[in-house]
Amino acid sequence: MKIGALYVRVSTHNQDELSPDAQIRLGKEFAQKNNITIPEEYIFMESISGRKAEKRHDFQRMIGLAKTKPRPFSVIIVWKYSRFARNQEESIVYKSLLRRQCGIDVLSVSEPLVDGPFGSLIERIIEWMDEYYSIRLSDEVKRGMTEKALRGGYQARPPLGYKITERGKPPVIVPEEAAIIRIIFQKYVEECCGCFEIARFLNQLGYRTSRKEPFERRSIEYILQNPTYCGMIRWNRTTSETNEIKAEKDWIIANGQHEAIISKELFDRAQQRLHSAHMPKGARPSSTYHHWLGGLLKCPVCGRTMIAKTMYRKSNGEAYSYFVCYGVIKGKCTAKNSVSSLLLEPVVLQALQDVFHTKEITYMKREPTRKQEMVDERKLLSEQLKQLEQKEKRIKAAYQNGIDTLEEYKENKEILRNEQKQLELRLSNCQPSSPANFPKKEQACQKLHTICDVLFSETFSDSQKNEMLRSIIQKMVYDKPQDVLTIYYHLPDS
Repeated sequence: MKIGALYVRVSTHNQDELSPDAQIRLGKEFAQKNNITIPEEYIFMESISGRKAEKRHDFQRMIGLAKTKPRPFSVIIVWKYSRFARNQEESIVYKSLLRRQCGIDVLSVSEPLVDGPFGSLIERIIEWMDEYYSIRLSDEVKRGMTEKALRGGYQARPPLGYKITERGKPPVIVPEEAAIIRIIFQKYVEECCGCFEIARFLNQLGYRTSRKEPFERRSIEYILQNPTYCGMIRWNRTTSETNEIKAEKDWIIANGQHEAIISKELFDRAQQRLHSAHMPKGARPSSTYHHWLGGLLKCPVCGRTMIAKTMYRKSNGEAYSYFVCYGVIKGKCTAKNSVSSLLLEPVVLQALQDVFHTKEITYMKREPTRKQEMVDERKLLSEQLKQLEQKEKRIKAAYQNGIDTLEEYKENKEILRNEQKQLELRLSNCQPSSPANFPKKEQACQKLHTICDVLFSETFSDSQKNEMLRSIIQKMVYDKPQDVLTIYYHLPDS
């Protein structure tokens, strides 16, 4: 009696095909009729709609096992040939490998074939027809989804701030999550905070992403770039197979059928800052810079970024950076403004400290676009305290009902008390946000002081220091002939 394997795969989008249980039952019946035994460990099953074999882990596990010596089974049984592979090229490659290197045939329960060249020809025709049908179906699905996107229909997993309450209907706003979104846009646009700083602020308040994870810089950046929040929909942004971002000309941006959390004006201002002040065309993220001043220092002649090159001291081999205009490197600028980090670093640090101590700084205040988009931090903190009260009631009930021990109850209560003290302290130091009550200059300078502490600390990486700097500094211009360093800030004021 032959030993066989059974491969079961169900496409998630195909509602008409046999269930996994049905495919297993019919596969075993086919095996029994053909004097084939299928051990339970040789039943491979998955329900992935991916078109490439690399995405099918059980398939790869089966192929890997088939290539072992001695061969564990002599045939692989499938319900249909299309279940083995989703395109003819892939099918030919793997079937040839199995037959020539392993001596293993692939048999179909529903598509029995005669032996010989004619049977092989019929097998190829069946596979080609299945592939053609699959491509046609995929194209029809894509066209339908594209048309829905153009009409403003939402057809993706809703982001933080929204939820689906009824299938086929637009997502609705989740008020407590929408408040987080407003905080992010307010702090980024109105208060000129950096993404790293915003993430840390939200995490301190106990907020989490839609996946219940702490906020990171990239999650803040994703939210800031998502047009869903201003009532738009974005479709066809990424390639489904690789998740790579497509060119913007291929995206579908349309007016959505859902309610906006922020205004279009506020969203556009966020994009302007993302793509100009902090991420100009050709700029890199903070994590890619090798120096904490990377991307900030500009040439006074051409305005291009001064690039940091790594140099080494002849005396002791100590590494340092040497800033050179990118235009000079490319032969498009003749300025001689190169400067060593050994000279520049102490000057920058001293300049920041001077601003903090003297509070002598000139900058412009920009009023918010709409009153309703301002977030009252005191209100948010108060809501957090109310949630702690509800948590305390729940842990008390758990103790009274015998779910938690007395020790567990005391431990949980102590944790809540510590959280409560922290929130009450923040509440006492917090002023309500409003167009007429922006942070005072002293508060802005205190923020600068915090950043100075980060710069002097050895516990933060260069990329973290760079991001903190970019949250308050637009650019620095060093004029070597005049020996003058000018720092352009963007700080809120009253």
